[in-house]
Amino acid sequence: MTPSVGDSRETVVVENLSRTRIVQYAGASGDYNPLHTDEPFARDVAGYPGVFAHGMLTMGLTGRALTDWVGEDRLLDFGVRFTAQVWPGDTLTTTITVDAISEGAEPTATLSVVTTNQDGVTVVSGTATTRLDP
Repeated sequence: MTPSVGDSRETVVVENLSRTRIVQYAGASGDYNPLHTDEPFARDVAGYPGVFAHGMLTMGLTGRALTDWVGEDRLLDFGVRFTAQVWPGDTLTTTITVDAISEGAEPTATLSVVTTNQDGVTVVSGTATTRLDP
């Protein structure tokens, strides 16, 4: 990867997120919080319109877009804030932008990472640092 400041990449990370995928994530992660898996609980007890995706599922989808661009072996740091729920049926798009490049013994790039839903609502925002070729 030999980026320049301002370079950007946009990737659809999931189209029409299914309840099945949310439940599969619950099984893989061991997080069976009923907000994510039990429609009557989420709606009638917790007061949400229905179940919604785990934040870490959304972070994982976002992270995959990141590693697809920079490579798994180059990613040094990745952190996010969860800013809105992700609902079944959502389509998520991740945009990664090169904010800064640091030269030196081990050159790095600082990236901003934003994932939005089909309505343009930001659901995840964060930063990452990646190692560059010297």
